[in-house]
Amino acid sequence: MAPAPQTEYVTIAKVIKPQGRRGEVAAALLTSFPERFAARERLYALSADGQQRRELHLEDHWFHKGQVVLKFAGVDEISQAEKLVGSEVQVPREERAALEDGSVYVSDLVGCAVFDAGREIGKVHDVQFGSGEAPLLVIKGAREYLVPLAAAYIEKMSPAEKRVEMKLPEGMLELDAPLSQEEKERQKQQD
Repeated sequence: MAPAPQTEYVTIAKVIKPQGRRGEVAAALLTSFPERFAARERLYALSADGQQRRELHLEDHWFHKGQVVLKFAGVDEISQAEKLVGSEVQVPREERAALEDGSVYVSDLVGCAVFDAGREIGKVHDVQFGSGEAPLLVIKGAREYLVPLAAAYIEKMSPAEKRVEMKLPEGMLELDAPLSQEEKERQKQQD
């Protein structure tokens, strides 16, 4: 008998701190679909060390100052809420919100091979979100590249095939290249 496939989980929030006196927690939102909390009854908390996952039942939630406040059944005191700090709030991958055709979950890009004009430059190691409009793909190959995930550069994205094809502006990959030994020496002389 074959073992049951292991469920994959997706993080939708991260617990930052206890909130209130009845076991509520404040969490940073890591989803583009915060309205889906209204339909969720069961969530999972992955411990801060990534070693344990436990099922939690969502009793209530509300949004406050750009975060979500979560009240779980059985978490009724500040001391119980403190144990959740640093945990990732997750859902099984198959319970994610459906996307429009042509859209992809950014987290599905991790592990995809990235090609620039047909030449493989590496694999997506991470996706960084910051103050810019487009998230940055952290691509590791011969070296590490930070490439904006901008529609203007994308030719084809296929997370199912683990492949992202891009056409990057000439010189973009050299912008954040590490200094050569000669450049390091020149920089030392200027200091």
